[in-house]
Amino acid sequence: MLRIGTRGSKLALWQAEYIRSRLLRECGVESELVIIKTAGDQFASAAIPDVGGKGIFIREIEDALLERRVDLAVHSMKDVPTETPRGLSFPAIIKREDPRDCLVSRSGAALAELPAGARVGTSSLRRQAQLRYIRGDLQVVDLRGNVDTRLRKLDADEVDAIILARAGLDRLGLSGRVTATLAPEVMLSAVGQGALALEVREDDARVLEALARFDDPETRAAVTAERALLAELEGGCQVPLGAWARIERGMLRMDARVLAADGSECIERDASGSPADAEKIGRKLARELLDAGADRLLRLAGRSVGGH
Repeated sequence: MLRIGTRGSKLALWQAEYIRSRLLRECGVESELVIIKTAGDQFASAAIPDVGGKGIFIREIEDALLERRVDLAVHSMKDVPTETPRGLSFPAIIKREDPRDCLVSRSGAALAELPAGARVGTSSLRRQAQLRYIRGDLQVVDLRGNVDTRLRKLDADEVDAIILARAGLDRLGLSGRVTATLAPEVMLSAVGQGALALEVREDDARVLEALARFDDPETRAAVTAERALLAELEGGCQVPLGAWARIERGMLRMDARVLAADGSECIERDASGSPADAEKIGRKLARELLDAGADRLLRLAGRSVGGH
């Protein structure tokens, strides 16, 4: 019986249950869910930098893996820091779902149709910066909590609209709440958004072998490029950086942008190459962004977040 470590939110449980059912169906392996409360869950109303920044949604689950209290962890890839603890690895990155963000508005208005001064809720600095860049007339409201909590706050008129990951709503059967899916030209996604990562101990050959068949090479290449970009920029989950890599006609193509936290500046670059060179492509694109001034914007954003 495999023990799957997961957070207790509805979305995290859906993701873990999805892997549990695939393990049974495709491998004949039975498993059970072990719910673990992370720092991000314990301090759900606090600002992410105040809780601990990188890894706040997975650190306790990784500890459970290393201490052999669970055998497998299911993560949203966007929550996974670029540095992996010694002794752990990711044998499978599941085929990516829609990586885009979406708008949910109470009035049914699309982003361009929201009136000046409309309150748009999101806790993500990446989303906040891109919102301010394209719609500086909107009121950006810091809004934390899981999907249910944010939808509840929207319905309670605390905000006029919210921005969420499309994949999360799709997985929870809430696609009907989506007002508009945001094009990458408007809102570039978080690194790894829409992909699930399976993490195990490196010395657990039985689990490594069972999970290898779940790995999607195209998603792995795309996510590898995005994470290499993030690592080169030395960024965590709270940086005003959007990135999207994908395979088109056998080539890996990637777009990335870094913004000023207040939306006053935006630096964009793109790259392409062989999927086999995913890490090199990501790092090269990061250096191009840095050469264009992205380091200055990231330093300013870091000071802004630290003082939040």
